[in-house]
Amino acid sequence: MMTLVHGRVRLALYALRDNAGPHLLLLHGLGERSPEQVPAAVDSWRGSVHALDLTGHGASTVPSGGGYSCEVMMADVDAALAVLGPCTILGRGLGGYVGLLIAGARPTLVRGLIIDDGPGLAGGGVRPGSTTITVPDASVLGRVGNTPDPYALLELSNDVRPPDYAESFVRLALQGPLDEPISVCSVARPPWLAAVAASFGVRTESLASALTRLAVLEPLLADPNGA
Repeated sequence: MMTLVHGRVRLALYALRDNAGPHLLLLHGLGERSPEQVPAAVDSWRGSVHALDLTGHGASTVPSGGGYSCEVMMADVDAALAVLGPCTILGRGLGGYVGLLIAGARPTLVRGLIIDDGPGLAGGGVRPGSTTITVPDASVLGRVGNTPDPYALLELSNDVRPPDYAESFVRLALQGPLDEPISVCSVARPPWLAAVAASFGVRTESLASALTRLAVLEPLLADPNGA
């Protein structure tokens, strides 16, 4: 495990397979943590496979008092990209949405994004709700330092995800080298993801198909002359 520093947060980055070749970065769903070994579904990826524990999850730091947002999680992934370099990202649930944000923010470093089913995919709808501040049940707040952080579970399951906001990150991702940088493999399609799936530059395909397609394209992007 490698420890990355992101502000006051320490992030756990795992090398599940340290082969030569393109990097695949796994982002877990809400309330999950990184797998301990390469999942069977991505075993066909012959390059390196890494996984990141997002803030408040796994072996990464639990901030005091919450304050989570998907944009903060995006910065977690940015810290990993700064170490790994160009990566294809596979995100489950929440990790898929965070992956979309970083694909738009870093289109030359994210060499493809795969969005798959997992916890936290839906978020809290398309519009802000009540301004009431909700606090996790007192029975779970005593688990200081344990993960997943109850604040993360509460706040990140209620974040607002307008479809047009998600679509804007698709357009930004298209500034990178791929014509179709995003693959949607999930069965669930909350409004933000339905908008993404209908956007230009996005493919709807199986996980196996997406991994095969992006694994072939990434080395060509790294060396266009095939040297």
